[in-house]
Amino acid sequence: MGLRRGGRLAGGWGCGEDGGGGVLRAGSGHLSEWDEPPVGDEDTLYATIEVLGEIGAARGVSAAQIALAYIVGKPAVTSVIVGARTEDQLADNLASAQLKLTDDEVSRLDEVSAQPLLYPHWHQAKTAADRLSPADLSLLGQHIG
Repeated sequence: MGLRRGGRLAGGWGCGEDGGGGVLRAGSGHLSEWDEPPVGDEDTLYATIEVLGEIGAARGVSAAQIALAYIVGKPAVTSVIVGARTEDQLADNLASAQLKLTDDEVSRLDEVSAQPLLYPHWHQAKTAADRLSPADLSLLGQHIG
C-alpha cells in the first residue's frame, strides 16, 4: 500500500508564490480571505522555503520542483497531487518527476522542516525505541538517539 500526498505546497507558500521574502504574488489565495492551510510556525515555514530556493537555485530549477521531489521521495509516498493554477505551473510541477534529491539535500530539508512530535509519537520514541517497526522508524527515527 502506498500513500498519496495531496494539497498545494503550504497553500502556495511552499512553491514560491511568495516570490521570496514573504511577499505574495497577485493571484495567490493568501491575498484573499483564504486561510488554509493554517501556518503554525512561520519561522519554520520561511526557513524551509529558503532552503527549497537554495537547492533549486543550485540545480537551476524551481523551489516547487524541489518540494515535490522531496515529498515524492519520502517512504510510502507513491504519488502527489499537484495544485497548479496555470499551464506554466503545471509544466514546472511535472518536471519534478525527473529529479532525484541527494542525501545531503534531503537531510537539509528534513532538518529545516522538522516538526515537534505530537502525542503519542513522542511517547513511542521515548519508551519503545527498541520495539519500533520500519514504518514507525520512518517517522520517529530522526527523533531517537
